[in-house]
Amino acid sequence: MKREEQQETPLFTALKKYVQDRTISFHVPGHKGGRGIPEFREFVGDNILAIDVTAGILELDNVCNPLGVIKRAEELAADAFGADHAHFLVNGTTSGIQAMILSVAGPGDEIIIPRNAHRSVVGALILSGARPVYIKPVIDDYLGIAMGITPESVRRALVEHPNAKAVFVINPTYYGVASNLREIVEIAHSFGKPVLVDEAHGAHFAFHPDLPLSAMEAGADMSAASVHKLVGSMTQSSILLVKSKLVDDKRVKAAMNLTQTTSPSYPLMASLDVARKQIALQGREMLDRTIKLCEGARREMNRIEGIYVVGREVEGTEGCFAYDPTKLAINVRELGLSGFEVEKILKYEYHIQVELSDLYNVLAVGAIGDNEESLTALVNAIRDIAQKYGRKNVIKIAASLPENQELVVSPRFAFYSDKRVVPLEESEGEISAEMLMAYPPGIPIVCPGERITAEIIEYAKALKAEGCHLQGTEDPEANFIKVLADREGMEVKYYRTVGQAR
Repeated sequence: MKREEQQETPLFTALKKYVQDRTISFHVPGHKGGRGIPEFREFVGDNILAIDVTAGILELDNVCNPLGVIKRAEELAADAFGADHAHFLVNGTTSGIQAMILSVAGPGDEIIIPRNAHRSVVGALILSGARPVYIKPVIDDYLGIAMGITPESVRRALVEHPNAKAVFVINPTYYGVASNLREIVEIAHSFGKPVLVDEAHGAHFAFHPDLPLSAMEAGADMSAASVHKLVGSMTQSSILLVKSKLVDDKRVKAAMNLTQTTSPSYPLMASLDVARKQIALQGREMLDRTIKLCEGARREMNRIEGIYVVGREVEGTEGCFAYDPTKLAINVRELGLSGFEVEKILKYEYHIQVELSDLYNVLAVGAIGDNEESLTALVNAIRDIAQKYGRKNVIKIAASLPENQELVVSPRFAFYSDKRVVPLEESEGEISAEMLMAYPPGIPIVCPGERITAEIIEYAKALKAEGCHLQGTEDPEANFIKVLADREGMEVKYYRTVGQAR
């Protein structure tokens, strides 16, 4: 496709024409261009509500079976991102991850997955009935975070589980750490297995040479990318990319249509159309500016006593093949403060909202919408906090991230089994029927089907003591957790079921 074709915005252009034609609407949504909700319209403006239309209007196409302007917009996106096929997502990257897993794995099938995968992967396992084979990521003890997975761990998992249907990889982690994706792809393909990539935080990779390789550049088969996170489209708009001899795109589309809404948001899809045009034509320049701003802020904050901001020095260490410089992972443990405390101070004293916090870090995400003023405000706030609040050499957190969780039954089996509720503090030895996680970044501490250990309970207590709001359980305070009602009986029933399936 020629570069000048990337100037097109077929869907956005069709929407603008629809509004300009002053079409009288007798279709949903009921606000009829905003007239039915004047207070909201007064605040957000006329145009955004004018293009909030419904699927099925002939010239505006249908995302479930695109034949017109959406199809053309997706073709342009595939070309821009280096894929054979692209599918617009309005249910976020979560729906893309679900579609990827549903398209390659079914009940009882194994799929190789990093332990630090996002909660959406667990949801996909429940929907598909697949059984996870977890790979332990490398853990950085000082930062207190999971890094990437190694090619050796992928090879070992494939040797030990030759019937696994696919390998799932995160590119990059929430904190910007990228594994050696090209080598992982080569290993998986040598076993005849497709590689599925959660690229929620890597949609920008293909558009600047100083960023890690994108999934498509590395030869992966599928990638779900959050265009809204770093490329500029509206929240909840993402894209699913396919470039594979091992995966049929028609099957991918069929899997998408199981969970994709039939009433997609046209403003979200239009923002994907325009964001694709912008990143395709101006991405190199925009990202060059973003990287320089973030690197400058990183240098300034690393001069502050008690502060360490992760950078490219971690490249080449175990678990980190490449690092995304637009991420500002600010480690505050030498201040004697938790990341949760620093996030609150930034929010309520400096009116700065970071992406997430954990026990030792706060994560600020640099993106194309940032400028020198916003980065300077962050640097000054961190400097001020270090001077005013720092309690040198105070160690607050003793618990560490639990490792080697035991998967007893599949997530799907656990989800549909009879359950009972027990206090979390008294749940040691039980089989969890729920997820338990700190969100963000949405990495499960325990997943449905796993045995709850003393380490899991202690880690959850440590997170709560530091003000982290745990999620995933029906109990909003995570004081109680659902477990399998008849632990031993359910285990026997599960293995009988698995045996019959095989």
